[in-house]
Amino acid sequence: MYPLNQSFRMTENNLLSVLALQHVTNIGDITAKKLISHCGSAEAVFKEKKHNLLKIEGIGNLIINDLFEPIHFKAAEEELHFINSNNISCLYFNEEDYPDKLMHCIDGPVLLFQSGNINLKQQHIISIVGTRKITTQGIAFCENLVEQLTPYNPVIVSGFAYGTDITAHKAALKHNLQTIGCLAHGLNQIYPKVHKKYMAEIENNGGFFTDFWSSDTFDKNNFLKRNRIIAGLSEATIVIESAERGGSLVTADIANSYNRDVFAVPGRTTDSQSIGCNNLIKYQKAQILTNPADIPYVLNWELETSVKTSIQKQLFVELDDQEKSIYNYLKENNKQQLDTIALNCQMPIFKIASLLLNMELKGVIRPLPGKLFELI
Repeated sequence: MYPLNQSFRMTENNLLSVLALQHVTNIGDITAKKLISHCGSAEAVFKEKKHNLLKIEGIGNLIINDLFEPIHFKAAEEELHFINSNNISCLYFNEEDYPDKLMHCIDGPVLLFQSGNINLKQQHIISIVGTRKITTQGIAFCENLVEQLTPYNPVIVSGFAYGTDITAHKAALKHNLQTIGCLAHGLNQIYPKVHKKYMAEIENNGGFFTDFWSSDTFDKNNFLKRNRIIAGLSEATIVIESAERGGSLVTADIANSYNRDVFAVPGRTTDSQSIGCNNLIKYQKAQILTNPADIPYVLNWELETSVKTSIQKQLFVELDDQEKSIYNYLKENNKQQLDTIALNCQMPIFKIASLLLNMELKGVIRPLPGKLFELI
């Protein structure tokens, strides 16, 4: 991670210099950050002596000779005009408003272009990805997942593509959750065009991120580059469905490289759209996800007291008297063994086992190794 410079504020001249730096063919995000860190700013890079720049590890004559070509500032001026004309926000990698989790990614964008009303401060952020050929079961799981997580008010990140992506965005909008679409192109276009009808609603309750310029050529490889932003923004990436190969598996690998949690929804071994998820679980690249409650449990999310009380009131409407007895006992005593629960609730073991299964299916409790049970 590069140090946050809270005193630094992006001026238009510095933004122009950052854009010019981005336009240099052999300078990517990692090299750009290295140059900026060494010189103090993007403006300073272009004022530095060539022989001093050559002392920086990884900077050679090929980069130096290209760096000072006038074409880069000409292109930067054109892109800056587009940015200013379209009210686009530019998030700089070492400024305070840059996404915190993305700041910790070595290959995070130097500049992140934003449209909409995105607020990531003190928010739970998860990415939901998967196949474009999502099944009806996958859609149902995704919609239920977002619905069950709504009390935690998470930000839902995805790629605005067909299938799983748009399912996740629409589910977030349905439950009035902030959602972010990470695009594989500049903000001068939208892909797929059929999703244009969702743009206004997403920008009103979230927005879009991209690190591509308006002049960048639309290319399928852009999607793979875009995936690092999806993975980097979030504390966890969830793969709903995936074939044996696919972009969502790349996103999962990137998330793992960032040391973020990855979850995968298992499926039948005969289902082609479950092969990727099953392999992630099999090779221990993802935790198995069978219940939406697994997410807040593993990520250690806490509900606000008022929300928790409201949920508990709703919970008792769904539990019968015997289930309430078990609930109250576990609430007082934390995790307990099956035999102990039966003894203290004064019910036979076979009855307790049946009730615990019902409560597990309702998402109230979870089983643990050693015949232990605890409240979710």
